[in-house]
Amino acid sequence: MSPLAVCLLAVSAFFGHPVSAATGNSSSSSATVHWLGKAPTLHSGTTFGLPWPRGKHWLDSTKFSISSTSGQTVDLQSWATGYWSDGSVKWTGHAIPGLDSISEEYTVKATASNGSTNSTASARADNTTTGIIVTESSDEIKVDTGKLIASFPKTGDTILKTIETKSGKTVGQNGKLVLHSQSGVEDTPGARGNSTIDYFSYESRISDVSIGEQTSVRALVTVRGEHQVTDSSSHDPWLQFVLRFYLYSNSESIKIVHSLVFDGNATTDFITGIGIRFDVPLEGEELYNRHVRVAGVDGGLLNEAVQGITGLRRDPGTAVKSAQYDGTETPDTGTWDTRVSSRLHWIPSWNDYSLSQLSPDGFTLRKRTKAGQSWINIPGGTRAEGLAYLGGATTGGLAIGLRDFWKRYPTGFDISNAASDTGSITLWLYSPSAQPLDLRPFHNGLGQDGYEDQLDALQITYEDWEDGFNTPYGIARTSEISLIAFDQTPSRDTLSTLVTNVNSPPVLVANPSYIKESKALGSYWDLPDTSSDASQTVEAHLDFLAKFYQDQVEQRRWYGFLDYGDFMHTYDTDRHTWRYDIGGYAWDNSELSPDLFFWLYFLRTGREDIYRFAEALTRHTGEVDVYHLGNWKGLGTRHGVQHWSDSAKQARISQPQYRKYFYYLSGGDERVGELLEELLDTDQTYGILDPNRKVRTDGWTPTPNSTVAIGLGTDWSALAGGWLIEWERRGSRWEESKTKLTNTITGIANLTNGFVTGSGLYDLELGTLGPPPADPQNLGNVSVSHLSAVFGLLEVVSESIEYYGSTLPKGFKQAWLDYCYYFGATKQEQIARYGSSFGSLNLFQGHSRLTAYVAHELGNSTIEQRAWKEFFDTDGFAPDAAWNTTYLNGSSVLMPVDEASWISTNDVAQYGLAAIQNLALVGESLSSYT
Repeated sequence: MSPLAVCLLAVSAFFGHPVSAATGNSSSSSATVHWLGKAPTLHSGTTFGLPWPRGKHWLDSTKFSISSTSGQTVDLQSWATGYWSDGSVKWTGHAIPGLDSISEEYTVKATASNGSTNSTASARADNTTTGIIVTESSDEIKVDTGKLIASFPKTGDTILKTIETKSGKTVGQNGKLVLHSQSGVEDTPGARGNSTIDYFSYESRISDVSIGEQTSVRALVTVRGEHQVTDSSSHDPWLQFVLRFYLYSNSESIKIVHSLVFDGNATTDFITGIGIRFDVPLEGEELYNRHVRVAGVDGGLLNEAVQGITGLRRDPGTAVKSAQYDGTETPDTGTWDTRVSSRLHWIPSWNDYSLSQLSPDGFTLRKRTKAGQSWINIPGGTRAEGLAYLGGATTGGLAIGLRDFWKRYPTGFDISNAASDTGSITLWLYSPSAQPLDLRPFHNGLGQDGYEDQLDALQITYEDWEDGFNTPYGIARTSEISLIAFDQTPSRDTLSTLVTNVNSPPVLVANPSYIKESKALGSYWDLPDTSSDASQTVEAHLDFLAKFYQDQVEQRRWYGFLDYGDFMHTYDTDRHTWRYDIGGYAWDNSELSPDLFFWLYFLRTGREDIYRFAEALTRHTGEVDVYHLGNWKGLGTRHGVQHWSDSAKQARISQPQYRKYFYYLSGGDERVGELLEELLDTDQTYGILDPNRKVRTDGWTPTPNSTVAIGLGTDWSALAGGWLIEWERRGSRWEESKTKLTNTITGIANLTNGFVTGSGLYDLELGTLGPPPADPQNLGNVSVSHLSAVFGLLEVVSESIEYYGSTLPKGFKQAWLDYCYYFGATKQEQIARYGSSFGSLNLFQGHSRLTAYVAHELGNSTIEQRAWKEFFDTDGFAPDAAWNTTYLNGSSVLMPVDEASWISTNDVAQYGLAAIQNLALVGESLSSYT
């Protein structure tokens, strides 16, 4: 054994002693949370997460409470979302009700209690006390928040039966999902009347409705089902949905997290409309007291009445006109100018309104008096902010909003039958005014015949194509919708504020320093380092990269129903555009872990813009880039022109670590939690699909429920990340997950060359790991890839080592430190240790954080300097890179852009992660680096 290995072994021996309650990294029994960005002016309830140090609090003997900076107590519902290995609480989720008085900060306290106390709210017996009332019968669930009552049928096609206000007014009813599709598309532009195309309309069909266990401050109603045809046409039910309704005490709002899974055929199922529709009772309300509001641009609103009395040839009176425009009840008609009141029957009523946002840059508005009459155009605009209201001055009404409305184009609103006793309002997540959603492959294979052709084509377009693999079957999309009930038409300012809340929901977060101190999201990051000129320069570069990608999303218009949240992989310097149309260079699909970079950058800075950016990334990559059904369930798709087009279906893309940060910070987002649970079966896909099938030379083939070959980098890190999170969460399969994680960690430790072995045989039934097919006797295989550690391996291993503490299987820490050191070592060192070199490698800048990790563990200044040399003087971004953009306009580009032709997403992700982790692990030596 080399001297270095002996030293590493000694370090491993003392590392990881358990942290007891007395020696925890924090003695804090309280944590301060603040609003992300500015404090909201309106608040309808919030859920948030908090970390706690190891060994400090146990759920069954801890009570959590919250108070504002002024000492005012607030109702709190609390639950654990994660635990340390010793059983102490690692993460908690908390819900607070709608607030009439909003403080800038709040303090959550954890105090000892004799029994589990998960809420400080009192269950309401009537409307005079706090809390939520849930009434469940055999056919429905009813939730009373104190400001609204919502009833959810357990069967049928209605997802939300009624929404009643505190005063007893029904302002919404008969809520349904609506879907339109067709069996084909016109492939010739301008063609009309293809009689071979069939058209279908569907509504929701409920299969299951449930209510969450805790309902004191927040109630969660989950509705599952699929869409079924509504007429005599023949089409099987399809497009599975999950709706999560969040209702908070003292709130008139309902938040809906709406998730769809595509389970159709891309060549015969073309979606032409996805919506959610509610009826709005208007009976008894005069037409001139019925109001339509539609959000426009920058807080603007369309303010109209169904029967307008402004702008007429005759004037009804200032008080009358002002009341109608303000949305209040007009004075009795006896007080109007009779020249108007006697002629009301000649004033048309506008029955229907429609908004279509068919691009990120423009929306159209129109209205009509009734079906069969022409539509009248209303001046449109650029980016509608995604909220519409229908209701009356005395009957009340309903507003519905979609988060990121214009960013998820094509979207829309339809307000219908506003002049009848029952109007309706439809939010279109995919507008029927748009072209059909075409999910077919973008090419037919170009004559590729077998793996040899496919590998050859990979050399020119970088696309890993394979027949039948370019399918969207099983991808998903989640949207966030808001419903707000009103006793009367709300003021314009109120609606404008609600638009802000819909698009940027109020979020409470802990300070970065507190999260760091807790170690609940690892010890491989730290707060920004401004201690030297060199560190300030690195920090400036990180800021530049983060801002550049935000700007590129806007300038390159990376928006759309399926696309929003992702960005491109590689730049085309000749066309001055990203390579949106070239094989594997287009959509990034989490390649080289930009998800990790943006979340770590948020953790250390606490910036709102970074949080929102990373959240959108998580919502996209965990849904659209991953399969949720079928044989590839749990696998993601490699980067490509379409998010699902590449044939490389791999766990590295669905890496659970990418979702972990948002899950815990959000208080345990239930949709993300569901995605994490899905990924627990990812290991089974290796019995069906071999990720290395096109290049394998050892003759191994996969067999279900057998022993399968997995890589110790991109494969194992994704599986291990899921197992660790499940163990932390104490989910329903946590013991199975702990066993698999422990078994495979032991297996890696027992390999002669540890991680350097490259791969191993994993037993799908036992969850154990042995030597690879190329080295069945475990003599010491050497197979190292530059990709192994760049999809979350360091983060997963680092957190696992800390989580196990003294129970970590012997030899695993040693194997990891060896890999960290020798990846960037000289070929001579590699040969001396392993008998052969690692061959030609790259991504040394990104791997410098592995060197920093081992340097930190050893406290070795020489290795620290090597880490900084790898960071600055190998590949990736050089210190003398441009670190600026060039403004382009005119004939060379479609529209003005800021170009940084030297940037690729691979380098951004790896530079960002290396900079953050190097500063955290060996930052003190940066100023001495030469």
